Amino acid sequence: MSLLELKGLKISYGGINAVKGIDLNVSQGEMVALIGANGAGKTTTLKAICGILVPAAGKVVYRGDDVTGAPSYSLVEQGLALVPEGRGVFGRLTVEENLLMGAYTRNDGAAVKQDLARIYELFPRLRERRRQTGGTLSGGEQQMLAIGRALMSAPTLLLLDEPSMGLAPLMVQRIFDTIRKVASEGVTVLLVEQNAKLALEVSQRGYVMESGLITLTDTSAALLRNPQVRQAYLGE
Repeated sequence: MSLLELKGLKISYGGINAVKGIDLNVSQGEMVALIGANGAGKTTTLKAICGILVPAAGKVVYRGDDVTGAPSYSLVEQGLALVPEGRGVFGRLTVEENLLMGAYTRNDGAAVKQDLARIYELFPRLRERRRQTGGTLSGGEQQMLAIGRALMSAPTLLLLDEPSMGLAPLMVQRIFDTIRKVASEGVTVLLVEQNAKLALEVSQRGYVMESGLITLTDTSAALLRNPQVRQAYLGE
């Protein structure tokens, strides 16, 4: 069953057509990668899915409903969460306050406490630093915090925008191990990532985006073997 469908999605900034009529779908329980060079339109696509940008044309269909241009807060309430590029942590709030902000739409206090404990299991570093302010964390710790905050909303669909950006290789591996674990527990994931090899290794299917268009789609295994993808994105 398709959890998310994009149908002929077009997004413009002034006179620039950033996304030029793309189709994409993500089924319940899948992890799907959207790869492409910087400026291809990947982040713009995510912003349209979660209501930050209003498309010029086309539809965003979530759980069978047309949610094109719906306000972001209503989509969070429906189980859609974004981990933004650049993390966007609240620098003056503590780690724990940041995490609880992720649960602002929820009123199931006991379950929120359980989920907070679960986040601390996933990211022991956050438990150690729960009284520190978000702005004092390292880049990798802030990425953990951004993912943990999104998970506190109890999402059905998790959108991840460039989770490896600016992180040391060891921290990237740790973050992606956690993403795998989250996906294995039933959260559907749409992953935008410049590190194409890593993104395709953890996902089931992939889309390749170039200059606002989807130019290729296949299973991730097939895309990893594709000579065009290998040359353009894997440095081979």
